[in-house]
Amino acid sequence: MELFWILLFSSACPLTLGQGVYARANAQIVHSGAACNVKDDNISERIYTIKEGDTLVLQCIVKGHPRPQIRWTKTAGSASDKFQETSIYNETLRIEGILRVQGGRYYCKADNGVGVADIKSIRVDVQYLDTPVLTVHQTISDVRGSYYQEKTVFLRCTVNSNPPARFIWKRGNMRIEQSKDNGVDIYEPLYTQGETKVLKLKNLRPKDFADYTCQVSVRNVCSIEDKSVTFRLTNATTPPMIRLSVNDSVVVDPGQDVFLTCEITAGFPPPKVTWSRYPGPLPLSAQVRGQTLILRAVTPTDAGFYNCTAVNNVGNPARKNVNLIVRSKCLYLLPNDEGTDAMGNLTFQITPDSNKDSETIQMGRDLKLSCHADATPQDKVNYTWYKNGAPVFNSDSLILLRSDPDMAPGTSSLEIVDMKFRDLATYSCVANFPGSRVPELRVDVNISQNSVTPPVLSVPPGGQVVSVREGGNAELACLVVDGKPRPPILWSRVEKDVLMSAGKAVVETPDGRLRLKNVSRDMMGLYRCQTAPYNGLNIKRREAQIQLNVQYPPIVDPVFQDVRSRNYQMVTLRCLILRSNPPRLTDIRWFRNGDFIRMPMPDLKETPELKFKLEPASNGSYECRVSNSAGMSTCTFNVSAQPYNAEFYFDTPNPVRIQKGNNYSYNLQWTQKDPEATDRIIGYWVNVRKNKQSLLSKQIDLKGKEPEKGVLLSHTISDLRIPLSYEVRLAPITTYSTGDYISRIIQYSEPYTYPRPSDHVCGFEDDRICGFSQDRSDVFDWTRQNHLTQNPKRSANTGPETDRSGTKEGYYMYIEASRPRVQGDKARLLSPLFNVTSVRGPKGSGRVPYCVSFYYHMKGKHIGTLNVLLRVRSIASVDSVVWMKSGHQGPDWKKAFFDISPSGPFQV
Repeated sequence: MELFWILLFSSACPLTLGQGVYARANAQIVHSGAACNVKDDNISERIYTIKEGDTLVLQCIVKGHPRPQIRWTKTAGSASDKFQETSIYNETLRIEGILRVQGGRYYCKADNGVGVADIKSIRVDVQYLDTPVLTVHQTISDVRGSYYQEKTVFLRCTVNSNPPARFIWKRGNMRIEQSKDNGVDIYEPLYTQGETKVLKLKNLRPKDFADYTCQVSVRNVCSIEDKSVTFRLTNATTPPMIRLSVNDSVVVDPGQDVFLTCEITAGFPPPKVTWSRYPGPLPLSAQVRGQTLILRAVTPTDAGFYNCTAVNNVGNPARKNVNLIVRSKCLYLLPNDEGTDAMGNLTFQITPDSNKDSETIQMGRDLKLSCHADATPQDKVNYTWYKNGAPVFNSDSLILLRSDPDMAPGTSSLEIVDMKFRDLATYSCVANFPGSRVPELRVDVNISQNSVTPPVLSVPPGGQVVSVREGGNAELACLVVDGKPRPPILWSRVEKDVLMSAGKAVVETPDGRLRLKNVSRDMMGLYRCQTAPYNGLNIKRREAQIQLNVQYPPIVDPVFQDVRSRNYQMVTLRCLILRSNPPRLTDIRWFRNGDFIRMPMPDLKETPELKFKLEPASNGSYECRVSNSAGMSTCTFNVSAQPYNAEFYFDTPNPVRIQKGNNYSYNLQWTQKDPEATDRIIGYWVNVRKNKQSLLSKQIDLKGKEPEKGVLLSHTISDLRIPLSYEVRLAPITTYSTGDYISRIIQYSEPYTYPRPSDHVCGFEDDRICGFSQDRSDVFDWTRQNHLTQNPKRSANTGPETDRSGTKEGYYMYIEASRPRVQGDKARLLSPLFNVTSVRGPKGSGRVPYCVSFYYHMKGKHIGTLNVLLRVRSIASVDSVVWMKSGHQGPDWKKAFFDISPSGPFQV
């Protein structure tokens, strides 16, 4: 096989560094999942096309020193999409079974604290094709329910897809073409381009009664196969019609069984019936048997609108709704004038003459009594009023209001006009559901000049301000000390738009005591208590305010700080008090390794501070414990002369060197973080491990040379086996201590060579084979040979006799694909590293195009696959397939040529 390269354009990219080798983060997004296509459009936007249900794998490859941290984010998709926490901060983002709503733009943010963070993005386009839906419609005419030959029929085919689908209509097995059949029209309705196609059958003919198939295709994008749906059109085809076994509204008592039947009265093909409910799904206990929905032992939570839908894809679906109402009654009542409960729950209001701002019952004034039952259905509640046990009827002095417009909906009122002594009596309100098993509810109230008095609201002494420690319980008291009857108390926050701890705007307490549990500091503030307008006099509300003061321990900074220093240098530790309630501190204490440090009592009004000379024995954990009457908080300092960690350098060019005996060496490079912060670093411990077993442990002596910030340090690790990878651990050493180990994995990669000018066109005529090299991480190697050096025992009827020129002396590269090779074995040949030069690419493109051309010979039944991969060395080495050919290709040499646009130096 001959390979030769034709270089058209080239370019170079400068690298900007910070101090020493410190460099800002640089990121590149590559894919390694089930991509259909990855391309760059005219505005240099990267688009990743993937099939719905496949696995999305995006890698954010980073460059920069120190090693950047990575975070993934996304826009232009479902707002509810959440990444797993394990994916957000990893180099690799993996989404199993990607959904269409997960398409959009994905961002990789790389940041290492040097300069601004680097953000790269790629747009993920999820491709899909749903099964189409075919519906049949007829024109409006006097004939209903059947299709006659003189009628026009519309077959509408709708599909969801990306990219837009292509439609094909068939009658039987024959494709329908509008240009060849005057009896049909095929068109796209407005506003549905790419989603809907209509087949119009004009003035039905006998041959139009047939099977119709709508076939949709996205032209095998992402290997998505075509889909279709078939409908049989006959003269019996009719849309569905249904009727319900019950009325539009059904009222039942709790505990009853409910049977709702949806009867099909017309429709061919036979319609399919489904039941649904609004709001919410069907109850868990619901059963669907054929066309009947069964609800056992209903409760008020089962109430709602139940929908029966019949569909046979002819005309519009038939729908019927039934409103299921489950009776319930909750009546609220406060004590009567004698102070005893008349009944369990009832809302009762007494409204004095509002026209004269009266707050008491007075002779000659009007009075209104109101009764409200909170029931379902509200309009089915029946109210009956009694005076001293006798029914009340409308008269000049007593006016009954079934639904009082001045009150809450469903409230019944009895107005007493120009009150006289004869009107002083016991009045009763009875609420019931006629014909229901729900028991009636009744409340009695005695109306006299002394039985109803305005309430008096009072906060107990010392209760205007309530203090409580965070996490404790508190009780706010706002009591009704006088008045008949005594209404409940409503609590709210004075601050605008601030809710109560239960998440409600208003909380009711029958005894006027608001009990708060597990109080937090956000609950601190003013609380308003008010008398309720019900279960008593409906007059101007009485109100008061109570301040809740939440005490919490001091908030300190820093909570934790790592402090490094040279031995025998002065160290100052400060613990800042950001907030505290109460603000007055009660104690400040310093501890080292848990032991109290004896020192003069610090000034409680000053910032806590500790100064000392760091010595080998004084390294350790220091705590500043700050207290107030609510509790204690701690600043923790890890004080040490231990050196900071080393920082591995991941951008060493060509770190691998080949050694004898199938071994390799690796040039390990690193920098030292803040080398001046601690004692002088005299060396490093390096440890090499394989499968957690130590293979090498040695000390690197710096021989008096101190590390400098941002300056690379190097050490060559030898006698590593090709193609194994190893874990390398590194720790700095000072005169007094050893730092923590950091670790990384070093991997074998084939070292690359640089081409000579003559290597851009290669015929493999010299032993150097134009700078190409065998990849030692593969299974077997390529062989350089010609007709004269062929193996006489090679497989029969395979391979070329000569090179492309036909001469016996011409060389080519050859592999044996037969025994002892097995499926999956690989032989890889690597080109030299071609650098990108300063020549610009075509207008509108930032990439430089190259033309790759070679001849190949693939003869034989088990020849396998020839792949050409592009390895770009920009931020990291990324391999991508740019050309592929599989199987027997005949007995001749064939030419392949294609363009590539690498983003940096590359190999093939």
